[in-house]
Amino acid sequence: MDTLRGHDVANDQDDFDYAEDAAIDAPLTVVSDERRMQVRAYNYWASLLGDRALPSIEDLSPDQLEDFGPHSVLLDFSTGLDNPAIVYLGTALRQECEIEGNISYINDVPARSLLSRLTDHYLQIVANAAPIGFEAEFVNQRDAEILYRGILMPFSSDDETIDFVFGVINWKELASRDERQALELEVSAALANAMPGRNDAPVWADGPAGGETVEPAPQPLPTPVASYDEEPLDLSGMESPTEDAPLADWLALARDGADQVRTSEARSHAALYRAIGLAYDFALVAQARPDDYAELLADCGIKVQARSPMTAIIKLVFGAAYDKTRITEYATALDHGWALGLGVGMLADHLSNYSGGLKALVRDERALRRAEAPPRPDRRENARSAMKAAAAIDPQALATDADGLAIVVARREADGTVVLVAALPEGSDLAQRVILAAAR
Repeated sequence: MDTLRGHDVANDQDDFDYAEDAAIDAPLTVVSDERRMQVRAYNYWASLLGDRALPSIEDLSPDQLEDFGPHSVLLDFSTGLDNPAIVYLGTALRQECEIEGNISYINDVPARSLLSRLTDHYLQIVANAAPIGFEAEFVNQRDAEILYRGILMPFSSDDETIDFVFGVINWKELASRDERQALELEVSAALANAMPGRNDAPVWADGPAGGETVEPAPQPLPTPVASYDEEPLDLSGMESPTEDAPLADWLALARDGADQVRTSEARSHAALYRAIGLAYDFALVAQARPDDYAELLADCGIKVQARSPMTAIIKLVFGAAYDKTRITEYATALDHGWALGLGVGMLADHLSNYSGGLKALVRDERALRRAEAPPRPDRRENARSAMKAAAAIDPQALATDADGLAIVVARREADGTVVLVAALPEGSDLAQRVILAAAR
Protein backbone atom coordinates (compact mmCIF):
# COMPACT_ATOMS: atom_id res chain seq x y z
CA MET A 1 0.00 0.00 0.00
CA ASP A 2 1.63 3.23 -1.18
CA THR A 3 0.16 5.28 1.64
CA LEU A 4 2.12 3.22 4.14
CA ARG A 5 5.33 2.74 2.17
CA GLY A 6 8.19 5.19 2.47
CA HIS A 7 6.25 7.34 4.91
CA ASP A 8 7.50 10.04 7.25
CA VAL A 9 7.59 9.64 11.00
CA ALA A 10 4.26 10.68 12.51
CA ASN A 11 4.18 14.24 13.69
CA ASP A 12 3.69 14.15 17.42
CA GLN A 13 2.98 16.58 20.22
CA ASP A 14 4.82 16.63 23.53
CA ASP A 15 2.65 15.50 26.39
CA PHE A 16 2.74 15.54 30.17
CA ASP A 17 3.98 11.95 30.03
CA TYR A 18 7.30 13.43 29.00
CA ALA A 19 7.52 15.76 31.95
CA GLU A 20 11.28 15.53 32.33
CA ASP A 21 11.38 17.85 29.31
CA ALA A 22 8.33 19.91 30.18
CA ALA A 23 8.66 20.26 33.97
CA ILE A 24 4.96 19.66 34.58
CA ASP A 25 2.69 16.93 35.92
CA ALA A 26 1.65 14.06 33.67
CA PRO A 27 -2.06 14.18 32.84
CA LEU A 28 -2.61 10.47 33.32
CA THR A 29 -1.70 10.88 36.99
CA VAL A 30 -3.82 14.01 37.43
CA VAL A 31 -7.18 13.06 38.86
CA SER A 32 -8.35 16.06 40.88
CA ASP A 33 -10.86 18.49 39.43
CA GLU A 34 -8.61 21.46 40.06
CA ARG A 35 -5.95 20.13 37.70
CA ARG A 36 -8.24 19.43 34.77
CA MET A 37 -8.05 23.00 33.52
CA GLN A 38 -4.24 22.74 33.48
CA VAL A 39 -4.44 19.54 31.47
CA ARG A 40 -6.96 20.93 29.00
CA ALA A 41 -4.83 24.05 28.53
CA TYR A 42 -1.73 21.94 27.93
CA ASN A 43 -3.53 19.69 25.44
CA TYR A 44 -4.70 22.79 23.58
CA TRP A 45 -1.11 24.09 23.47
CA ALA A 46 0.15 20.72 22.23
CA SER A 47 -2.54 20.62 19.53
CA LEU A 48 -1.13 23.85 18.07
CA LEU A 49 2.42 22.50 17.79
CA GLY A 50 2.08 20.54 14.56
CA ASP A 51 5.62 20.01 13.29
CA ARG A 52 6.91 23.26 14.76
CA ALA A 53 9.26 23.69 17.68
CA LEU A 54 6.87 26.20 19.26
CA PRO A 55 3.20 27.00 18.58
CA SER A 56 2.59 30.12 16.52
CA ILE A 57 1.11 33.11 18.32
CA GLU A 58 -1.02 33.67 15.23
CA ASP A 59 -2.98 30.52 16.10
CA LEU A 60 -3.85 31.71 19.61
CA SER A 61 -7.10 33.58 20.29
CA PRO A 62 -7.61 33.67 24.09
CA ASP A 63 -10.89 35.56 23.82
CA GLN A 64 -12.37 32.63 21.85
CA LEU A 65 -11.42 29.95 24.41
CA GLU A 66 -14.63 29.64 26.41
CA ASP A 67 -13.20 26.85 28.60
CA PHE A 68 -10.13 28.49 30.12
CA GLY A 69 -9.82 31.83 28.30
CA PRO A 70 -11.46 33.75 31.19
CA HIS A 71 -8.79 32.28 33.51
CA SER A 72 -5.86 33.26 31.28
CA VAL A 73 -3.33 36.00 30.59
CA LEU A 74 -1.13 36.57 27.51
CA LEU A 75 2.29 38.19 27.94
CA ASP A 76 4.22 39.85 25.10
CA PHE A 77 8.01 39.79 25.42
CA SER A 78 8.71 41.66 22.18
CA THR A 79 9.03 44.85 24.22
CA GLY A 80 11.60 43.29 26.59
CA LEU A 81 12.03 40.54 29.19
CA ASP A 82 12.16 42.81 32.21
CA ASN A 83 8.66 44.18 31.89
CA PRO A 84 6.59 42.24 29.30
CA ALA A 85 3.33 43.69 28.07
CA ILE A 86 -0.04 42.20 29.06
CA VAL A 87 -1.98 41.94 25.81
CA TYR A 88 -4.88 39.85 27.13
CA LEU A 89 -6.39 39.33 30.58
CA GLY A 90 -9.36 36.99 31.07
CA THR A 91 -12.51 38.26 32.73
CA ALA A 92 -12.51 35.75 35.61
CA LEU A 93 -8.86 36.44 36.42
CA ARG A 94 -9.43 40.20 36.18
CA GLN A 95 -12.38 39.96 38.58
CA GLU A 96 -10.48 37.79 41.08
CA CYS A 97 -7.58 40.27 41.10
CA GLU A 98 -9.99 43.23 41.41
CA ILE A 99 -8.45 44.93 38.38
CA GLU A 100 -10.43 47.75 36.84
CA GLY A 101 -9.49 49.59 33.67
CA ASN A 102 -6.47 48.92 31.50
CA ILE A 103 -3.37 47.07 32.69
CA SER A 104 -0.50 47.20 30.22
CA TYR A 105 2.65 45.71 31.77
CA ILE A 106 3.80 43.20 34.36
CA ASN A 107 4.91 46.09 36.57
CA ASP A 108 1.28 47.23 36.71
CA VAL A 109 0.10 43.94 38.30
CA PRO A 110 -1.27 44.58 41.83
CA ALA A 111 0.83 43.11 44.62
CA ARG A 112 -0.59 40.04 46.39
CA SER A 113 -3.02 39.45 43.55
CA LEU A 114 -3.41 36.02 41.96
CA LEU A 115 -2.03 37.43 38.72
CA SER A 116 1.21 38.30 40.50
CA ARG A 117 1.62 34.65 41.47
CA LEU A 118 1.28 33.55 37.85
CA THR A 119 3.63 36.14 36.43
CA ASP A 120 6.29 35.30 39.01
CA HIS A 121 7.12 32.21 36.94
CA TYR A 122 7.36 33.67 33.45
CA LEU A 123 11.19 33.75 33.28
CA GLN A 124 11.22 29.96 33.80
CA ILE A 125 9.58 29.62 30.39
CA VAL A 126 12.51 31.34 28.68
CA ALA A 127 14.98 29.07 30.48
CA ASN A 128 13.11 25.81 29.80
CA ALA A 129 11.50 26.56 26.41
CA ALA A 130 8.65 24.30 27.54
CA PRO A 131 5.40 24.55 29.54
CA ILE A 132 5.84 25.13 33.26
CA GLY A 133 3.26 24.02 35.82
CA PHE A 134 3.06 25.23 39.41
CA GLU A 135 0.77 25.11 42.43
CA ALA A 136 0.84 26.73 45.86
CA GLU A 137 -1.15 28.56 48.52
CA PHE A 138 -1.03 32.24 49.43
CA VAL A 139 -2.94 35.05 51.12
CA ASN A 140 -4.32 37.49 48.58
CA GLN A 141 -5.09 41.21 48.67
CA ARG A 142 -8.37 40.50 50.52
CA ASP A 143 -6.49 38.50 53.20
CA ALA A 144 -8.20 35.37 51.89
CA GLU A 145 -6.29 32.09 51.68
CA ILE A 146 -6.13 30.92 48.06
CA LEU A 147 -5.13 27.54 46.65
CA TYR A 148 -4.09 27.81 43.03
CA ARG A 149 -2.69 25.75 40.17
CA GLY A 150 -1.37 27.25 36.97
CA ILE A 151 0.49 26.57 33.75
CA LEU A 152 2.56 28.85 31.53
CA MET A 153 3.05 27.90 27.86
CA PRO A 154 5.47 29.42 25.32
CA PHE A 155 4.43 30.80 21.93
CA SER A 156 6.50 32.26 19.10
CA SER A 157 6.05 34.61 16.19
CA ASP A 158 8.92 33.05 14.21
CA ASP A 159 9.08 29.40 15.45
CA GLU A 160 12.38 30.13 17.17
CA THR A 161 12.08 32.91 19.72
CA ILE A 162 9.80 32.70 22.75
CA ASP A 163 8.25 36.15 22.52
CA PHE A 164 4.82 35.34 23.99
CA VAL A 165 3.74 33.37 27.06
CA PHE A 166 0.16 32.20 27.62
CA GLY A 167 -0.78 31.50 31.23
CA VAL A 168 -3.84 29.71 32.63
CA ILE A 169 -4.59 29.57 36.35
CA ASN A 170 -7.36 28.03 38.43
CA TRP A 171 -8.02 28.67 42.09
CA LYS A 172 -10.27 28.13 45.09
CA GLU A 173 -10.70 30.23 48.20
CA LEU A 174 -10.38 28.48 51.55
CA ALA A 175 -12.60 29.18 54.51
CA SER A 176 -11.08 31.51 57.08
CA ARG A 177 -9.05 30.03 59.97
CA ASP A 178 -11.81 30.87 62.47
CA GLU A 179 -14.40 29.19 60.27
CA ARG A 180 -12.24 26.10 59.85
CA GLN A 181 -11.56 25.83 63.59
CA ALA A 182 -15.28 26.13 64.38
CA LEU A 183 -16.07 23.49 61.76
CA GLU A 184 -13.38 21.15 63.15
CA LEU A 185 -14.86 21.46 66.66
CA GLU A 186 -18.34 20.78 65.31
CA VAL A 187 -17.16 17.70 63.40
CA SER A 188 -15.23 16.41 66.40
CA ALA A 189 -18.29 16.75 68.62
CA ALA A 190 -20.48 14.99 66.07
CA LEU A 191 -18.01 12.12 65.77
CA ALA A 192 -17.81 11.76 69.54
CA ASN A 193 -21.61 11.43 69.74
CA ALA A 194 -21.78 9.04 66.81
CA MET A 195 -18.89 6.80 67.96
CA PRO A 196 -19.14 6.35 71.75
CA GLY A 197 -16.31 4.73 73.68
CA ARG A 198 -16.16 1.12 74.84
CA ASN A 199 -17.80 1.90 78.20
CA ASP A 200 -20.88 3.11 76.34
CA ALA A 201 -21.28 -0.12 74.38
CA PRO A 202 -24.65 -1.91 74.61
CA VAL A 203 -25.10 -4.57 77.32
CA TRP A 204 -27.06 -7.82 77.42
CA ALA A 205 -30.11 -7.07 79.61
CA ASP A 206 -31.38 -10.65 79.76
CA GLY A 207 -28.31 -12.79 79.25
CA PRO A 208 -26.36 -14.84 81.74
CA ALA A 209 -23.84 -12.05 82.09
CA GLY A 210 -26.33 -9.24 82.34
CA GLY A 211 -24.79 -5.91 83.08
CA GLU A 212 -21.48 -6.84 81.52
CA THR A 213 -20.09 -4.83 78.67
CA VAL A 214 -20.10 -6.70 75.42
CA GLU A 215 -16.80 -6.60 73.61
CA PRO A 216 -17.23 -5.95 69.91
CA ALA A 217 -16.58 -8.96 67.75
CA PRO A 218 -13.14 -8.90 66.18
CA GLN A 219 -13.29 -7.67 62.62
CA PRO A 220 -11.47 -9.71 59.98
CA LEU A 221 -8.51 -8.06 58.37
CA PRO A 222 -9.23 -6.83 54.86
CA THR A 223 -8.24 -9.27 52.19
CA PRO A 224 -5.17 -7.96 50.37
CA VAL A 225 -6.06 -6.83 46.87
CA ALA A 226 -3.58 -7.59 44.13
CA SER A 227 -1.90 -4.52 42.76
CA TYR A 228 -2.76 -3.45 39.24
CA ASP A 229 0.49 -4.79 37.87
CA GLU A 230 -0.23 -8.18 39.46
CA GLU A 231 -3.58 -8.66 37.72
CA PRO A 232 -3.27 -11.08 34.82
CA LEU A 233 -4.23 -9.75 31.43
CA ASP A 234 -7.15 -11.60 29.87
CA LEU A 235 -6.18 -12.37 26.30
CA SER A 236 -8.77 -15.07 25.68
CA GLY A 237 -10.39 -14.97 22.28
CA MET A 238 -7.58 -12.86 20.84
CA GLU A 239 -5.82 -15.42 18.71
CA SER A 240 -4.43 -14.14 15.43
CA PRO A 241 -6.62 -14.67 12.34
CA THR A 242 -5.49 -17.02 9.64
CA GLU A 243 -3.37 -15.68 6.82
CA ASP A 244 -6.30 -15.64 4.38
CA ALA A 245 -8.79 -14.10 6.87
CA PRO A 246 -10.54 -10.88 5.76
CA LEU A 247 -8.85 -7.62 6.66
CA ALA A 248 -11.91 -6.77 8.78
CA ASP A 249 -11.02 -9.71 11.06
CA TRP A 250 -7.59 -8.21 11.67
CA LEU A 251 -9.22 -4.87 12.45
CA ALA A 252 -11.66 -6.56 14.86
CA LEU A 253 -8.75 -8.22 16.66
CA ALA A 254 -6.90 -4.91 16.95
CA ARG A 255 -10.04 -3.22 18.27
CA ASP A 256 -10.38 -5.94 20.89
CA GLY A 257 -6.88 -5.03 21.98
CA ALA A 258 -7.85 -1.38 22.17
CA ASP A 259 -10.83 -2.31 24.35
CA GLN A 260 -8.44 -4.13 26.68
CA VAL A 261 -6.44 -0.91 26.96
CA ARG A 262 -9.50 1.08 28.01
CA THR A 263 -9.97 -1.21 31.02
CA SER A 264 -6.34 -2.10 31.69
CA GLU A 265 -4.20 0.88 30.68
CA ALA A 266 -3.86 2.13 34.23
CA ARG A 267 -2.71 -1.19 35.59
CA SER A 268 -0.49 -2.78 32.99
CA HIS A 269 1.72 -1.80 30.10
CA ALA A 270 1.16 -5.27 28.65
CA ALA A 271 -2.36 -4.41 27.48
CA LEU A 272 -1.24 -1.18 25.85
CA TYR A 273 1.79 -2.72 24.12
CA ARG A 274 -0.28 -5.63 22.85
CA ALA A 275 -2.92 -3.26 21.47
CA ILE A 276 -0.28 -1.20 19.67
CA GLY A 277 1.26 -4.41 18.37
CA LEU A 278 -2.11 -5.59 17.04
CA ALA A 279 -2.63 -2.24 15.34
CA TYR A 280 0.79 -2.67 13.73
CA ASP A 281 -0.12 -6.16 12.56
CA PHE A 282 -3.28 -4.74 11.01
CA ALA A 283 -1.15 -2.12 9.20
CA LEU A 284 1.08 -4.84 7.77
CA VAL A 285 -1.90 -6.81 6.46
CA ALA A 286 -3.56 -3.64 5.15
CA GLN A 287 -0.45 -2.96 3.05
CA ALA A 288 -1.12 -6.14 1.09
CA ARG A 289 -4.85 -5.41 0.73
CA PRO A 290 -5.10 -1.73 -0.28
CA ASP A 291 -8.63 -2.05 -1.69
CA ASP A 292 -10.03 -3.57 1.50
CA TYR A 293 -8.17 -0.97 3.54
CA ALA A 294 -9.58 1.90 1.47
CA GLU A 295 -13.08 0.49 1.97
CA LEU A 296 -12.64 0.34 5.75
CA LEU A 297 -11.37 3.91 5.78
CA ALA A 298 -14.34 5.09 3.74
CA ASP A 299 -16.80 3.24 5.99
CA CYS A 300 -15.35 5.01 9.05
CA GLY A 301 -14.95 8.39 7.35
CA ILE A 302 -11.19 8.49 8.00
CA LYS A 303 -8.72 10.04 5.58
CA VAL A 304 -5.03 9.16 5.34
CA GLN A 305 -2.57 11.98 5.97
CA ALA A 306 0.36 11.80 3.58
CA ARG A 307 2.78 13.03 6.24
CA SER A 308 1.53 10.57 8.86
CA PRO A 309 -0.25 7.54 7.34
CA MET A 310 -0.08 5.51 10.55
CA THR A 311 -2.42 7.99 12.22
CA ALA A 312 -5.28 6.56 10.14
CA ILE A 313 -4.41 3.05 11.36
CA ILE A 314 -4.58 4.16 15.00
CA LYS A 315 -7.87 5.99 14.43
CA LEU A 316 -9.39 2.88 12.85
CA VAL A 317 -8.32 0.75 15.80
CA PHE A 318 -8.77 3.08 18.78
CA GLY A 319 -11.45 5.35 17.32
CA ALA A 320 -11.26 8.72 15.60
CA ALA A 321 -12.39 10.45 18.82
CA TYR A 322 -9.56 8.90 20.86
CA ASP A 323 -7.22 11.32 22.63
CA LYS A 324 -5.24 13.16 19.95
CA THR A 325 -1.96 13.03 21.83
CA ARG A 326 -2.27 9.29 22.42
CA ILE A 327 -3.04 8.77 18.73
CA THR A 328 0.17 10.50 17.67
CA GLU A 329 2.20 8.60 20.27
CA TYR A 330 0.91 5.22 19.12
CA ALA A 331 1.40 6.20 15.47
CA THR A 332 5.02 7.03 16.31
CA ALA A 333 5.45 3.51 17.73
CA LEU A 334 4.04 2.04 14.50
CA ASP A 335 6.40 4.21 12.46
CA HIS A 336 9.29 2.92 14.56
CA GLY A 337 8.35 -0.70 13.94
CA TRP A 338 7.92 -0.03 10.25
CA ALA A 339 11.36 1.58 9.99
CA LEU A 340 12.91 -1.48 11.67
CA GLY A 341 11.05 -3.85 9.36
CA LEU A 342 9.37 -5.73 12.22
CA GLY A 343 7.01 -8.51 11.21
CA VAL A 344 3.59 -9.60 12.44
CA GLY A 345 3.48 -10.19 16.20
CA MET A 346 6.87 -8.55 16.88
CA LEU A 347 6.13 -4.95 17.90
CA ALA A 348 4.55 -5.71 21.31
CA ASP A 349 7.63 -7.61 22.47
CA HIS A 350 9.86 -4.91 21.04
CA LEU A 351 8.04 -2.24 23.08
CA SER A 352 8.26 -4.38 26.23
CA ASN A 353 12.01 -4.82 25.76
CA TYR A 354 12.73 -1.21 24.76
CA SER A 355 14.64 0.56 27.53
CA GLY A 356 12.15 2.95 29.08
CA GLY A 357 9.21 1.52 27.15
CA LEU A 358 6.86 3.51 24.94
CA LYS A 359 7.66 6.79 26.65
CA ALA A 360 11.38 6.49 25.86
CA LEU A 361 10.73 5.22 22.34
CA VAL A 362 8.57 8.22 21.44
CA ARG A 363 11.12 10.58 22.98
CA ASP A 364 13.94 8.99 20.98
CA GLU A 365 11.93 9.09 17.75
CA ARG A 366 11.22 12.78 18.24
CA ALA A 367 14.88 13.50 18.86
CA LEU A 368 15.83 11.56 15.74
CA ARG A 369 13.23 13.42 13.68
CA ARG A 370 14.52 16.78 14.88
CA ALA A 371 18.11 15.80 14.09
CA GLU A 372 17.21 14.64 10.56
CA ALA A 373 14.90 17.55 9.75
CA PRO A 374 16.30 20.08 7.26
CA PRO A 375 17.14 23.47 8.74
CA ARG A 376 14.20 25.83 8.80
CA PRO A 377 14.41 28.97 6.70
CA ASP A 378 15.43 32.07 8.61
CA ARG A 379 12.17 34.00 8.56
CA ARG A 380 13.74 37.09 10.07
CA GLU A 381 16.52 37.22 7.50
CA ASN A 382 14.04 36.64 4.69
CA ALA A 383 11.85 39.46 5.99
CA ARG A 384 14.81 41.83 6.20
CA SER A 385 15.83 40.95 2.66
CA ALA A 386 12.30 41.67 1.46
CA MET A 387 12.35 45.10 3.13
CA LYS A 388 15.78 45.85 1.64
CA ALA A 389 14.44 45.16 -1.83
CA ALA A 390 10.98 46.72 -1.41
CA ALA A 391 10.00 49.72 -3.50
CA ALA A 392 9.54 53.02 -1.72
CA ILE A 393 5.97 54.08 -0.94
CA ASP A 394 4.51 57.57 -1.22
CA PRO A 395 4.16 59.15 2.26
CA GLN A 396 1.07 61.00 1.05
CA ALA A 397 -0.64 57.68 0.32
CA LEU A 398 0.10 56.30 3.79
CA ALA A 399 -3.03 55.33 5.76
CA THR A 400 -3.19 56.54 9.37
CA ASP A 401 -5.55 55.89 12.27
CA ALA A 402 -8.04 58.35 13.75
CA ASP A 403 -5.21 60.07 15.64
CA GLY A 404 -3.11 60.42 12.50
CA LEU A 405 -0.65 57.72 13.60
CA ALA A 406 0.89 54.94 11.50
CA ILE A 407 3.61 52.35 12.10
CA VAL A 408 6.02 52.23 9.17
CA VAL A 409 9.28 50.59 8.14
CA ALA A 410 11.88 53.03 6.82
CA ARG A 411 15.09 52.33 4.88
CA ARG A 412 18.16 54.52 4.42
CA GLU A 413 19.28 54.61 0.82
CA ALA A 414 22.86 54.72 -0.47
CA ASP A 415 22.64 58.50 -0.97
CA GLY A 416 21.67 59.00 2.68
CA THR A 417 17.99 59.70 2.14
CA VAL A 418 15.35 57.83 4.12
CA VAL A 419 12.34 56.27 2.36
CA LEU A 420 9.27 54.43 3.60
CA VAL A 421 9.00 50.84 2.36
CA ALA A 422 6.15 49.25 4.37
CA ALA A 423 3.42 49.98 6.91
CA LEU A 424 1.41 47.92 9.38
CA PRO A 425 -2.32 47.60 8.65
CA GLU A 426 -4.60 50.04 10.39
CA GLY A 427 -6.00 48.58 13.62
CA SER A 428 -3.24 45.97 13.94
CA ASP A 429 -2.63 44.72 17.49
CA LEU A 430 1.09 44.79 16.79
CA ALA A 431 0.83 48.46 15.85
CA GLN A 432 -0.69 49.25 19.24
CA ARG A 433 2.09 47.37 21.03
CA VAL A 434 4.74 49.26 19.05
CA ILE A 435 3.11 52.55 20.02
CA LEU A 436 3.16 51.48 23.66
CA ALA A 437 6.84 50.52 23.43
CA ALA A 438 7.78 53.76 21.63
CA ALA A 439 6.00 55.87 24.24
CA ARG A 440 7.98 54.43 27.17
